Amino acid sequence: MITNFFIPELNNHDVQELWFQQDGATCHTARATIDLLKDTFGDSLISRFGPVNWPPRSCDLTPLDYFLWAYVNSLVYADKPETLNHLEDNIRRVITDIRTQMLEKVIENWTSRLDYIRASRGSPMPEIIFKM
Repeated sequence: MITNFFIPELNNHDVQELWFQQDGATCHTARATIDLLKDTFGDSLISRFGPVNWPPRSCDLTPLDYFLWAYVNSLVYADKPETLNHLEDNIRRVITDIRTQMLEKVIENWTSRLDYIRASRGSPMPEIIFKM
């Protein structure tokens, strides 16, 4: 996906000063993947084994992590797709159906998370429960 879709798509856009960030999940940090990402993003890579290491035990701060993946996953697999085409159609449909109001709530929640982190000066936050 990175080689066949993401990098070619990225090259179609005039993007300046781009950072690539991913968590430390082992499926994201295979040597070949990290080498490819380092070749593409150089020192602007935040990842386990990357030039900028992913902070251990960091909370999910991006809307992709704490909202989008779980939301899409719950709806994409609701009808148990049995073919790749069916799965791809479900993904497209679910993403397309996300409404502006929902995204506005996600961003409000995101800014609340950032405010809380700033106030805690980066200390652990075991008592916090983020709600949508």
